[in-house]
Amino acid sequence: MQNFLIKTGVNAVALWIAALVVPGITLAQSGETTGSKVLTVIIAALIFGVINAIVKPIATFFSFPLIVLTLGLFTFVVNALMLQILSWLSDPLGLAFHVDTFFWDAILGALVVSFVSLLINMLLPDRLETR
Repeated sequence: MQNFLIKTGVNAVALWIAALVVPGITLAQSGETTGSKVLTVIIAALIFGVINAIVKPIATFFSFPLIVLTLGLFTFVVNALMLQILSWLSDPLGLAFHVDTFFWDAILGALVVSFVSLLINMLLPDRLETR
């Protein structure tokens, strides 16, 4: 359970930073209260985690030849697809998360999310000690 919460927190921070850095990604409307913004980010991170757990392995499996051919760079396209799926699911769920265009915004967002997740995972210990 603790691992799930840590991954959700990492996803939330990564999505939030991607929305700040990439102009085509919108996360939480600007007129909302801080509490509703935080709730939107957390719910979007939870949905993103579910998408990554269910859809990403299938997409990675079917795109494996392209991943090998591009020496792993096609993984960013798969990650961008996960962001686009999150954007498609956010509208019916009433979440304020939107990716404008797939190629530039989703790809740049996938780069930012991957980089931020990498940095946060490097800073976090592998196993939290309980005393």
